[in-house]
Amino acid sequence: MRIIAVTNIKGGVGKTTTAVNLAYLCAAAGAATLLWDLDPQGAATYALQGDAQERASAKRLVAGKVELQELILASGYPRLDLLPADFSYRNFAVHLAARRHPTERLLKMIRPLSEIYDTLFLDCPAGVSLLSENVLRAADLIVVPLVPTPLSVRMLEQLQEFIAREGWTDLRLLPFFSLVDRRRSLHEQTIAAARARFPQLLTTEVPYWSEIERMSVRRAPLPASAPSSPAALLYARLWAEVSGEEPRARAHCSGGAAMGTVATLAAAAGSSSTA
Repeated sequence: MRIIAVTNIKGGVGKTTTAVNLAYLCAAAGAATLLWDLDPQGAATYALQGDAQERASAKRLVAGKVELQELILASGYPRLDLLPADFSYRNFAVHLAARRHPTERLLKMIRPLSEIYDTLFLDCPAGVSLLSENVLRAADLIVVPLVPTPLSVRMLEQLQEFIAREGWTDLRLLPFFSLVDRRRSLHEQTIAAARARFPQLLTTEVPYWSEIERMSVRRAPLPASAPSSPAALLYARLWAEVSGEEPRARAHCSGGAAMGTVATLAAAAGSSSTA
């Protein structure tokens, strides 16, 4: 099972939009896919019209009194399931700290899911915490939406340095620019400078479009609600870049391979939404 985390220390950068759309496209490409909403605000759960689970408290999960498999919901889209968020997740790090080997607890909780799913997406809350470190230890790929500002680029540098200090040479960091407005000179300058410094930046850039913002009104992934729209095609292009990356050596990916072209991805997503 390949584990793809969508994360950023800052909020409001498009993490949930990215996680929901990429998870949908992964499922549309034929992989059994699960999206775990780790943010106590539950934006991904809301976007997929999921309901909170009464027993999904962070304390019970970390203590092993509830298994993740017991909380999985069908999303209504083929091959895409949801682990809904719970407001108690705001204390996730506190409960992790109370356990033995606290930085490896999330990976231990996730392992049984590999018998069911090809790909697991983690929609992560903003901030730095013990939960963040658990996510970095568990994930094969880290997708980082970046608003093109100097502070965002500084955050990327800090994240890259942390991964290097830990010696996680097999962890793939996949940043891309989000909420881009090319009319702003600061955005233009920041993007140009960052691309010179960070060759791993993905080619795809997601603009600051109202069409993308309306996803929260429709409460559906863009490739499902508007498969031929420019925004849906952008996320298909982004998924083509992400899905072409290799997982960490310890993991095995049996699904979600790149489909070759943006047009093929968009067509598959559109047909999946009507299946």
